[in-house]
Amino acid sequence: MAGERLELPQGTLDLLILKALSLRPEHGWAISERIQQVSRATLQIPQGSLYPALHRLERRGWIKAEWGASDNNRKARFYELTKAGRKQLTAETRQWRRMTAAIGRILGSEEA
Repeated sequence: MAGERLELPQGTLDLLILKALSLRPEHGWAISERIQQVSRATLQIPQGSLYPALHRLERRGWIKAEWGASDNNRKARFYELTKAGRKQLTAETRQWRRMTAAIGRILGSEEA
């Protein structure tokens, strides 16, 4: 079913935001658009989920925010990965890959 949207597993939104910000600082709408674009529209992040996640990541010290002007010259908060955020991205990416590999082995197993 190509193009079918998926619900994000619990706890993956933070990882996706950190990954999106690993390229360059972005404002909230651009982060959401980037995730949608890279996932080929399979993942769409509602604004009601995105902004609380951004604030949570900022409180944890994994991102920082500054006011600036967007491409259309509107005032927007731009979020940037911190050193601690880069470290967290590496750790969460490693954990995600281990988990998905284990699940893949289980799903591919005839014994399960």
